Amino acid sequence: MRYKKFQNAGVEVSELAVGTWAIGGARYGEVTEKSSIDAIHAMVDNGVNLIDTAPAYNCGCSEQIVGKALKGGYRDKVFISTKFGIGDGMDKAGVIPRDSSRAACFKECEDSLRRLDVDYIDFYFVHWPDVNTPVAETMDAMLELKKQGKIRFIGVSNFDKALIEECLKTTMIDVFQPPYSMVNESEKELMQWCYGKGINTLSYGSLGSGILTGAIREIPNWDPLDFRFTFYDFYKEPKFSKCQELLKTMDAISAKNGKPLAQIALNWATQKEYVGTALCGVRNVQEAMENCAAFDWKLTAEEMAILDAKLAELKI
Repeated sequence: MRYKKFQNAGVEVSELAVGTWAIGGARYGEVTEKSSIDAIHAMVDNGVNLIDTAPAYNCGCSEQIVGKALKGGYRDKVFISTKFGIGDGMDKAGVIPRDSSRAACFKECEDSLRRLDVDYIDFYFVHWPDVNTPVAETMDAMLELKKQGKIRFIGVSNFDKALIEECLKTTMIDVFQPPYSMVNESEKELMQWCYGKGINTLSYGSLGSGILTGAIREIPNWDPLDFRFTFYDFYKEPKFSKCQELLKTMDAISAKNGKPLAQIALNWATQKEYVGTALCGVRNVQEAMENCAAFDWKLTAEEMAILDAKLAELKI
């Protein structure tokens, strides 16, 4: 495993991290609790030292599964990352509420500590911006949690530059969580700016919700409400066809190196200086082992250039 020093946080974090949206078990394909826990253990046993979760990942189910995975001495081996600000997901009307008020911050932190069955959270994120709450109020609440020893580091997820700058008027931001992968570089410039401020990133969607593994070569027949359809746009035209063209270039590099496409995608992302760690969901031990093995080798400068050139051409 490879590691990077997180500047503001001052800790060494593995370049691969466990993403746990899918293991919540709702609208993200088939998954079992045992296979999820086994996969988490396999990743940690192979050097991964960060697990990211959130209450919104199926009404706290993901946090509960992570809590179970932490038993048996695993808590001392990892940083725990979770979030608040959108509760435990959609309300009865199908709307995702956003509440980053002081009261919500304190309540959700206590709920997460209980579900995870831990005494403190390492990285605590505001999940999505809340336009109805001044960010100064939110940051003050997080600083209070930090003083109480309930969280160690302050993070924001899905924020834009202006909002992060507003946060910085109240406190230092340690980490930022944006989407980033070969099929989504929309936050690249913001990530570079954050890196210059000492704010390292936990990038999510590292495998393009699975499309960068090369396992899906035709538009899938999933439930129309599957999050891979509703949250991401990789499985819809015109992006789907562009992604397939990218896979052909990746196939050539895969054949040359004898490495699977997922490892190419993970190396491409983490070899970027401004990417702190790549969050990657896993459903079983086999996927966990394959993803961890990506860090036994690196893409050459020439291969990185070939991939970057293809991305520039496709404009995915």
